[in-house]
Amino acid sequence: MSAPIRRPYRRAVVIGVGLIGGSVALALRERQMARRVIGVVRSAERVQRVLDCGVVEEATADLESACAGADLVVVCTPVGLIAASALEAAQHAAPGALVTDGGSTKAAIVRYVAARWPTDAEGLAFVGAHPLAGDTRTGPESARADLFEGAVTVITPSPDAPERAVRAARRLWEGLGSKVVEMTPERHDELLALSSHVPHVAAAAVAATTPEEALPLTASGWADTTRVAAGSPPLWRDILLANPQPIAGALRRLGQELVAYAAALEAGDGDTIERLLEEGRRKRDALGS
Repeated sequence: MSAPIRRPYRRAVVIGVGLIGGSVALALRERQMARRVIGVVRSAERVQRVLDCGVVEEATADLESACAGADLVVVCTPVGLIAASALEAAQHAAPGALVTDGGSTKAAIVRYVAARWPTDAEGLAFVGAHPLAGDTRTGPESARADLFEGAVTVITPSPDAPERAVRAARRLWEGLGSKVVEMTPERHDELLALSSHVPHVAAAAVAATTPEEALPLTASGWADTTRVAAGSPPLWRDILLANPQPIAGALRRLGQELVAYAAALEAGDGDTIERLLEEGRRKRDALGS
């Protein structure tokens, strides 16, 4: 059972109402974790869209008015916009408010925000977070209240984040249904390069190198391997550029593994091929599902 919120937030604001932000808003409402949930979107044209989807009952393109007096702000924009949005929200949120995010890279965001956080914040604090939940589908239409149920959320506080705020972030994400893991932003980016970012690049590369004439011959193996390649290219471009060195290093490791396969094939070395395949199977089976 997820940990309950001690009291409902009075005014919760979700900046960026897509799949993740929309799901945060729905979960806050369904679990009665906030008395009022306001969605902030990029333009006035998108206000009606998120209202029609039913993920929020209030929506606006005016971040300042939405965040005025908010005691919770969750920033779910593309990663390149998170830091600026968090800092702008901090100018208007209530004293003691929690500001967190849903970005899939952390070090650059946490470092940038920490260096510019208002010194007169009166208990207001930012705690970076990354819910490991999602879908190849995007947009508020795909949002659902149970998206975080049983999923891992990593929280990545800066070294000087108040312990009170870290506890509040943990309670929030646990309240949304997540299993919370805490680590440094840098360690998060190193591990996510291996577990998420490189797999996306690999899936895209497999899909891109499959010739058109082979597509009618693909089956479930190809579809499973390339599923995440259906994700939004602009969204993933920003993610990759926000974590370049860990991803580049992990891609080189993957390249070395592929070279080992190629060399074993050219040499007719069945023992090495089987050993490489067995190592891959062992790691996959360790996941348990």
